[in-house]
Amino acid sequence: MNWNGKVTLVIGCGISGIAAAQLLEEKGALPVLFDENEKADIGKIKEKLGKTSSVKIILGKLPREIIEKLQLAVVSPGVPMDNSVVLQLKEENISIIGEVELAYLCGKGEVLAITGTNGKTTTTALCGKIVSEYYSSAFTVGNIGIPYTKMAVKMEEDSVTVAEISSFQLETIEDFHPRISAVLNITPDHLDRHHTMENYVMAKARIMKNQTHKDYCILNYEDPYRKMLEKECKANRVYFSSKRVLENGYYLKGEEIKYAKEGKEEHLLGIHEMNLLGIHNVENVMAAIAITESYGINREHILKVIRNFTAVEHRIEYVDTIKGVEYYNDSKGTNPDAAIKAVEAMRRPTLLIGGGYDKNSTYDEWIKTFPGKVKTLVLLGQTKEKIAACAKAQGFSDVVMTDSLEEAVWECYCRAKEGDAVLLSPACASWGMFPNYEVRGNQFKELVKKLKEK
Repeated sequence: MNWNGKVTLVIGCGISGIAAAQLLEEKGALPVLFDENEKADIGKIKEKLGKTSSVKIILGKLPREIIEKLQLAVVSPGVPMDNSVVLQLKEENISIIGEVELAYLCGKGEVLAITGTNGKTTTTALCGKIVSEYYSSAFTVGNIGIPYTKMAVKMEEDSVTVAEISSFQLETIEDFHPRISAVLNITPDHLDRHHTMENYVMAKARIMKNQTHKDYCILNYEDPYRKMLEKECKANRVYFSSKRVLENGYYLKGEEIKYAKEGKEEHLLGIHEMNLLGIHNVENVMAAIAITESYGINREHILKVIRNFTAVEHRIEYVDTIKGVEYYNDSKGTNPDAAIKAVEAMRRPTLLIGGGYDKNSTYDEWIKTFPGKVKTLVLLGQTKEKIAACAKAQGFSDVVMTDSLEEAVWECYCRAKEGDAVLLSPACASWGMFPNYEVRGNQFKELVKKLKEK
């Protein structure tokens, strides 16, 4: 696409929006960066754009004269498609794409794209490590913390990009065509945005929208929405399972990861050779093997990287041991299913810190995993009353209510005994109390660090 002189509106002044505006400017377009938050700090936005940037910034209301000049709009992932400005642009017949589509159109090489409700970051980081140690030009981008748009200009024809892609980003793709796609799992999440599970599943399925029989799609055989995904898939399907032996695919058998083709079984890896905790991480590892091996990477190399790989930050991340109590940061557990996996991975009696922003989730299944694992539930945030009522209904009574993360950590410190664990795994988003889960996780780690001074 010829971007030269193209007047393009970028909606959203966050990390993704700023990276998109920078990419457009570098490509010769004329980006206008817009945010409905009229109180946003223009000085900070300009600082992030860079001193040489001439990107126009508009806050509050979008002027009619700007709309009349627009040739394209790029929507940041955090902006819903039913946003009033987006709907207005649609009425004006202005083409709307997302950040991922923009990066794909500007980038080069091939893409390995990963989505799913949980496990995306770990699987993406692992695949990124495998790929970066195998190819000279490799990138790991997306929701993992590095905007796809930030790296697009650096990509060459022989580049391989591993991308973590959210349902929000998939809503706005058109030509995005990964060589390998993966849908790790689907459980209820973001229903405040997608409204129904069917909408959410179909948003995830868009990752395979442009794939053909020459491509590969990695699917979780045990996922309850697998058949819906299969109907949308034209690529070669490769399966993994943690619950059954497959005739074709990757699976967990006892404590070993196996691969079978037409029933012929091969041993790949013992789960105790991994540095990752929990069955969910066994699934992430199987998905990573399937993704990278389907792309043609040498198996010996893949397994060597897996044996040396450690947990990503904020995902059941070991923080410290204080007075015989282990502290774990799972701030990325932003929905009940992710938090269930963290609880199941715990090997000690656990004091669990939960609660946060309400995404219209239900918490019954999470609380049902507590017996034999969680001894005390410490709650904070918008959802604390809702979760406490749910816990009571499920017969779990050891609940402590707090008003801040600092208070929650202190309560855990006072109540924990030698041999226990303290786990931050909120089952909720961080919004309202923190800008994102990273800030929440980093504050937790700082608070734990201060406990050592007590």
